[in-house]
Amino acid sequence: MKFLLMTLISHSRDPISQEKKSPAARLADVIDTAVLAEELGFDGFAVGERHEDPFISSSPPVVLSNIAARTRDIGLFTAVTTLSLLDPVRAFEDYSTLDNLSAGRLQLIIGKGNGTAQAELFHVTPEDQWDRNREGYELFRELWENDEVTWSGQFRPSLTKAKALPRPLQQRLRIWHGSATSKESVDLAAQYGDPIFSANVTNTIEPYAALIRHYRERWKFYGHRPEDALVGAGTAGFHIARTSQEAVAAYRFSFEARLAAQRSAGMPVVFDTVEDLVERSSALIGSPEQVIDKVGRYYEQFGHEVIHLSADADGVTPLQQRRSLELFQSEVAPVLRERIPSRPLTEHHVSIEVLV
Repeated sequence: MKFLLMTLISHSRDPISQEKKSPAARLADVIDTAVLAEELGFDGFAVGERHEDPFISSSPPVVLSNIAARTRDIGLFTAVTTLSLLDPVRAFEDYSTLDNLSAGRLQLIIGKGNGTAQAELFHVTPEDQWDRNREGYELFRELWENDEVTWSGQFRPSLTKAKALPRPLQQRLRIWHGSATSKESVDLAAQYGDPIFSANVTNTIEPYAALIRHYRERWKFYGHRPEDALVGAGTAGFHIARTSQEAVAAYRFSFEARLAAQRSAGMPVVFDTVEDLVERSSALIGSPEQVIDKVGRYYEQFGHEVIHLSADADGVTPLQQRRSLELFQSEVAPVLRERIPSRPLTEHHVSIEVLV
């Protein structure tokens, strides 16, 4: 199994200290965490894309470029790139540049997105976001794999023998399709032979397991070998300590702050106590043994090879977060790597020495 740390770069008051850092300080924390992730042996670091409070992750390629300059080997992911909001040509230019700067360490997780900011900032609505996502993906893929593109679509001006630069380092970029509930998203992934990344955050296991089963069915329908399907999955929370009691006590502040925010925003609440979250969700909160057991139970349903864990320290101290990450890498990751086979995350990484 492979392991990513992931952040949406939330920017709010810490549940314990009530401190709200400046955007500059918060972004610096993200870069430092990515450097730590590489030092500890994580396989990848993922930055989400959001365009509304309480997040400041509106520009993943900029953040990932900074991480690329501070690291050498760790994979660089988006989680997710909301292609429904972006001009595919501009997105190609940004990510092709990042691909070159990072020596081919880039992978995208794309999604159609959601949230009120889509309509307010980009005039993208729930009615057209899926069509925009598909069109953006198909044009982005054409631009990545072809030196010259002639194209026409619904949502941006047509292209005639267009050359988008710089040309990427990876001839074919691995693009994961992130989805919580969208059959359209996983069908598009299956059609093009791409992997999927299940959100696996806000509900119990069954709706996510059903969507993954649908993906595998559509994968076979499009003529791909069943064993070539590739699945990743998120987690609803993350904190490990020596005992489950210690882990839950440390995570309680973070959970209660998130629960209060959900209720204030009128969002539906599925897990109403931290104990319920630990019991019925994908959250990895507990002792190393408990975390190993839960990942194994989810693997039985998903057959996934990659998971992402929260990179944020909301509700725990920086020291608690570091100890949790160290404990995961020393006592959890080795067991899961041995028990759950996984393919390389990328076949395209080029050493910096070769490029220089």
